[in-house]
Amino acid sequence: MTRAGRPTIHDVARAAGVSKGTVSFALNGRPGVAEETRERILDAARTLGWTPSHRARALSASRAFAVGLVLARPPELLGADPFFPAFIAGVERTLSDRGQALVLQVVPESEEEAGYRRLAGDGRVDGVFLLDLRVADRRIALLRQLRMPAVTIARPDVPSDFPALLVDDRPGIAAAVHHLVELGHRRIAHVAGPAHFLHGAGRRRAWDETLAEAGLPTTAVVEADFSAAGGARATRTLLDAPDRPTAIVYANDLMAIAGLSVAQEYGIAVPAELSVTGFDDTELAGYVSPPLTSVRTDPYHWGRTAAHALLDLIAGETVNDIPVPPARLVLRASTAPPAVRSE
Repeated sequence: MTRAGRPTIHDVARAAGVSKGTVSFALNGRPGVAEETRERILDAARTLGWTPSHRARALSASRAFAVGLVLARPPELLGADPFFPAFIAGVERTLSDRGQALVLQVVPESEEEAGYRRLAGDGRVDGVFLLDLRVADRRIALLRQLRMPAVTIARPDVPSDFPALLVDDRPGIAAAVHHLVELGHRRIAHVAGPAHFLHGAGRRRAWDETLAEAGLPTTAVVEADFSAAGGARATRTLLDAPDRPTAIVYANDLMAIAGLSVAQEYGIAVPAELSVTGFDDTELAGYVSPPLTSVRTDPYHWGRTAAHALLDLIAGETVNDIPVPPARLVLRASTAPPAVRSE
């Protein structure tokens, strides 16, 4: 220990039984350190209460030891949608273990490109995550131009050299539709996310294709913005229609929970008169009344996995696309056979 009682990198190396250089390699995510050794070093650092000087590390290695995430979403939606806190928590858990930081920018969509340019130009980050992929996403070419390492959450629909988490929402939506069809529903509506997002378009396409395979109409769809207010407006549109649906598949839980509230406002019993399914299976889904049938995903795991991949990429390792566990339908009390079958 130093005279001031503060632990040093030498203390961590001694406690872990390794050299100072091995400690540095482990904390910088460099290859050549066994995972067991890396964990022993991290445990020793946590026990001693030692953290490396971020400034000193950056100067010595000509790196920022930080990664970036630019989100072009309204700040109030980020606070309301549990997906983003869970994903960011997973990222932060991995970054903390490996002595890295996250630079988060929440910007209007018109300033998104400038946000990436600032991060690259200022040397504030060594790489970035790409969330909310768009149809024909222009950010892929931008990051290639900026020579910025990146990991995409899902595979883009344009050529990309960046590794991707192989997230696919379509089987989850298809499972929800199959479930409702098996219950006997014939008028199954969809409250979709924005069509310019790949996941919004993909979930809508899965709903459309699954209904078409069952020989059922695919006309009852309303596009919303993933917010509670947007979900409520879309639900009112569907429930005010002359041929009211007996089931609604929502593109996320936030809109589905808002839909439950609108149904109650209209005096429509769920699930006796209307079945409802969500997507993401957020914690709240199991506590609303009735508990929400939803498609379970794992954004915390996605965040951890994406962070490991990005740090490995920055360290010069070859990183391929990364499979993630498939989403699965969680059945609860918001779905039931329709009161009156419409053949």
